Order: sequence, then C-alpha cells, then structure tokens
Amino acid sequence: MWALAAAAYLAGFFLRVTPGVLNVPLMRDFHLNAAQLGNLASFYFYFYAASQIPTGVANDRWGPKKLIVFGTFLTAVGTLLFAMAPNYAVALLARGMIGLGHGVAWVSLLEIAARWFAPRVFGTMSGLSLGAGTLGAVLAQAPLLAMSRWWGWRESLAGVGLVCLLLALLAWRVIRNSPHELGFRDYLPERTPSSLAQVLRGLRDVWGWRNTALLFVAPSGICGAFLTFTTLWGTPFLEQHRGMSGPQASWMIAAMLVAFSVGGMAWGRFSDRLHRRKLPYVVGGGMTLAGFALLSLWPQAPGVLLFGVLLASALGAGAMVVGFAWAKESVPQHLAGTATGVHNTGVMIGALVQLPLLGWVLDALWAGRALGGVRQYDEHAFQVAFGVLMVWVAVALACVLAARETHARPYANLVPVRTEGAV
Repeated sequence: MWALAAAAYLAGFFLRVTPGVLNVPLMRDFHLNAAQLGNLASFYFYFYAASQIPTGVANDRWGPKKLIVFGTFLTAVGTLLFAMAPNYAVALLARGMIGLGHGVAWVSLLEIAARWFAPRVFGTMSGLSLGAGTLGAVLAQAPLLAMSRWWGWRESLAGVGLVCLLLALLAWRVIRNSPHELGFRDYLPERTPSSLAQVLRGLRDVWGWRNTALLFVAPSGICGAFLTFTTLWGTPFLEQHRGMSGPQASWMIAAMLVAFSVGGMAWGRFSDRLHRRKLPYVVGGGMTLAGFALLSLWPQAPGVLLFGVLLASALGAGAMVVGFAWAKESVPQHLAGTATGVHNTGVMIGALVQLPLLGWVLDALWAGRALGGVRQYDEHAFQVAFGVLMVWVAVALACVLAARETHARPYANLVPVRTEGAV
C-alpha cells in the first residue's frame, strides 16, 4: 500500500522541480523574465497549498485511496497539457493542475503510513515517505536534462504524464484504506464520517491549539527556502556565478536533494528514538540557516566550503519531516488529518511566496545583460535574493523554539496545555 502511494508522490515531486532544470528552454520558448519564470514555478505551489486543508479533512472523512487515485490522474492530465502548452497562459493552467493533483499525495501518503504501520514508527515512515518523494526530484535533475536534450522537453514530460496515468490505474486496483479491508487488525480506530458543520468546526478548532500556528510557520522557512533554491533559483546561480555547466549544476542540486532525503529519514528516526520533536528540528533548522547565511553573505566562498555547507543545509532541512508527527501529536486524534493538512500548507506557503518574490528581486536588480534571449543576473542580485531566504529561515527557527514539546506521544497521553484564542 505504502510503496504504490509513495510512487505517486515520487512522480509529483519529479514534476515539482522541472522548471529549475528546464529554466533555459522554458524562458526561451515562452519568452519569460525571472518574475514570470518564478510565477510559473510557484503556480504549482498555489494550488498545492490550497489543497492541503481540504485534503486533510477528506482523509478524515473518506480515507486516502480515492484521493490518491484522483490526484494522480489529475497530475497526469496536467503534465500532458503542459507538454503540449502553446503559450505561457496554458502552461500556467497546466502547472496549477499538476499542483492540485499532487497536492493530495503527501497527506494521503502519511495517512497510509498511519493506518498500515504501528504508531511507534510514524516518524520513521514520514522520513521514508519524504525520501521516496525526494528521489523523484533527484531523477528530475541530470536525467531529465539529458532526456530533454535527447528527445526534447515536451516529449520527456509527455512520457511522465503517461506513467502517472498508469500509477492512477494501479492505485485504484491495489490500494486499500485500512488493514481491516483485507482482514487485518487496524492500528487506528474506525472514524465516523463528519458533517460539513463538524468539518468546519474541526478546522476552526485545530487553530485553537498553540503549536498549530507555530508549526505552520516553521516549515515555510526551513523547508520553503530549500525548495525555492532547489526548485528554481539554485541552478542559475551555480551556472552564472560558480562556473558550473548545466549538468554539473543539476548534479549539485541532486546531491542536495539526496541530503534532504537522507536527513528526513535520519531526523525522523532520531526523533522517534529520542522521544523528542523540538531538538532535532532546532538542530536541523540551524544547519539550514547557516547555508543561506553563507549564500547571502559570502557567495564566493571556496567551492569545498560552499558546497559542503549547502549539503549540510539540505541535510538539516530534512528535519522538517519531524513537524508532521509533531503537528498530529499536538491536537486531539479526531483533528489529526486536518492538522496534517494545515501543517503541509505551511510547507508550501514558503515556496509559493518565495519563488516569485526572488524573481521580482532579481528583475528589480537586473543590469540589462542577456545571453541567448535569457536574462543574466549579477552576484549582488542573488545575494539580496538569498538574504530574503536567510531572514525567513531565522523567523521559522524562532517558531520552532517557541513550540511545545510533545515527547513523541499522542495527544491523549499528554497533559493538554490549551491557549484560549491561541496564536
């Protein structure tokens, strides 16, 4: 059950980062500046973020199977449309469809993990799930760049769309919501479907718990900055100011994605064994902050130092996976799915704002230089852009420090500390 849901998540993650790998042909074919390219990349995140809270509620009500099937099918249709897009407007629509379709995948994958695996390994399974998705982003680096040069970027993405159609069919045939559907014992109690009024009340109530807002902001910086760099703006920086070729920059981004994946699995396992959520998140967030501080304050640092710190920063960003278990443990069990959706919205909020924001900063500081119809941005422009990410990560880290520790125990086993009118 988990492997098939993870494969669907992997495919969507592959599509998430394609604008960074294909930035040159996209800017050339659709005649884009940095702000427009950033908006094209972030259109995915707009719809992805908008889907998170409804996805959490829907998982509580209907279970993950229908959502995985629907989301993977919509991702396939959006990918095929993007591959055939004649202009920028259609490409935006297609990216929005991909984001909406893939938007149900992560929360539903976590729901599969929660229903089919023992609670004591949920943090570990969250890390493995994140690792599976990040593998898709790794495959979208040098391999996608090579495919686009052999067959063309449109043909390569059309092939991915067909794979997503196959995954949707397999998900419909294979996935089951809960173990009892195959005659096994359930780890989670059966849930009674909620009315619309109960759903809205649950959405309101989940914000009444102090950790919800703090953990909503935390990944928008710690994970959002990482996504913004690896999804789009890291590749042009490495090519234009660190002397890397396209394939070399892609391999560097791929290495960061692998580090992020390893970090997710390691931090999740470490958190479960330590029975702590805050400590791993704080350490990882500090590592991420160091990386973006170096990018902003010393972008021409020696290569070994810069690339080592970037890998450490990516490894640290993987600690964001701890937040999903932390968010679920911070609210009553009947709000767990809603809390997960709210939390993942926070992850996406960072990237959907930062991608176009950095594009706007780069365009505002553009010195007028272009190469082959593609704008080139000087080092100072990138320093200012990465400085925005550095500040955001610092604010996010402060929120992690302010959140209440749950000691890796479900809400029912905690002494509730409720803040009326919580923030």
